[in-house]
Amino acid sequence: MKIMSKEQEPEEFYRKLKSQLLDTTDWPAIYLFKFIVPTDKEKIRDVEDIFDNLGAVINTKQSKKGKYTSVSVNVRMKSPDTVIEKYKEVGQKIEGVISL
Repeated sequence: MKIMSKEQEPEEFYRKLKSQLLDTTDWPAIYLFKFIVPTDKEKIRDVEDIFDNLGAVINTKQSKKGKYTSVSVNVRMKSPDTVIEKYKEVGQKIEGVISL
């Protein structure tokens, strides 16, 4: 999965992602979301809250210097559209997050 570059239009990025997900996965499927967030308990909890009640398995790991935390979310998603909706929701609600 590629990180969206600043030059790339978000809708173009999501259109390509949807196409890749349709080509490579049978839906519904378990999907692994990965995010990098500044180490802040509230921001990490915000990511967890977005996936609450979906049966997600969430793992966190702090960077060596402790400035950032990676958040991995394994969860069953219905379709590529639901994956994209979650990426957009995290990006809109959590300042400084990087979606991988």
